[in-house]
Amino acid sequence: MKTFTINNKTFNLKDVKQLYPAVLVKTGYKDETTPMSLEWIDTEAQGRVETAGYVISLIMNDDNKYNFNFSTRETLEIAMQNLANQLN
Repeated sequence: MKTFTINNKTFNLKDVKQLYPAVLVKTGYKDETTPMSLEWIDTEAQGRVETAGYVISLIMNDDNKYNFNFSTRETLEIAMQNLANQLN
C-alpha cells in the first residue's frame, strides 16, 4: 500500500481519484479565485490575469476534496518534487 504526505497529511494512493497542481487566478468578483492549469498560465495568460497563489488539489474516490495552498510557484514546485520523490 503506497502512501504519500503533503503538509503533514498522509494519503493512500489507491484512494486518490485525481491529484493535480494548479494556479489560483482572481476572477475579478470580490475575493473569488478559480484554479487554472500551470500550462495555461505559462502559455496563454501572459500577464492578463492576477494570480492569488498555487494549490495541489486532491479528489478522493469518495469525492472528498483536499486543497493544499502555496503562496509562490517555487514552494509549489518544491512540494511537487517532494511528492514525486515519495511516489517513486
